[in-house]
Amino acid sequence: MGEIARPRLAATSVTVGSPTPREAARFWARLLGYRVAADDPPGPDEPAEGGWAQVAPEGDGPGLRINLEHERAYRPPVWPAAPGEQVATQHIDVHVPDGDLDAAVAWALDCGARLAEHQPQADVRVLFTPDGHPFCLFL
Repeated sequence: MGEIARPRLAATSVTVGSPTPREAARFWARLLGYRVAADDPPGPDEPAEGGWAQVAPEGDGPGLRINLEHERAYRPPVWPAAPGEQVATQHIDVHVPDGDLDAAVAWALDCGARLAEHQPQADVRVLFTPDGHPFCLFL
């Protein structure tokens, strides 16, 4: 088998399934100080809360974009994982560069997140988005 040259590739976004993608986009935009860059209405076979949305950093600069797509059969994951339960297949890590983890948690809670019962590390806080996806705030 011949060697194939690697093409230039760049990861730009992550897509997350949600029962309410446009509402989830508003949560992420507020939490991160991003903008809702796309807010598409539901398709013909989707419920009113369906659709597709994207949050992106302000301006055209670099940064992770979060795509939210409607997931009809969504079940919130259980964290930490438990046998027989829905597993979180990914989570978003959010850096807290100023070092004030308590203020970051308070802000996330004000945005609609909820704090996980189990906290595995002193410099990380696990929270859940309003639709149940885990995410981490870390120093």
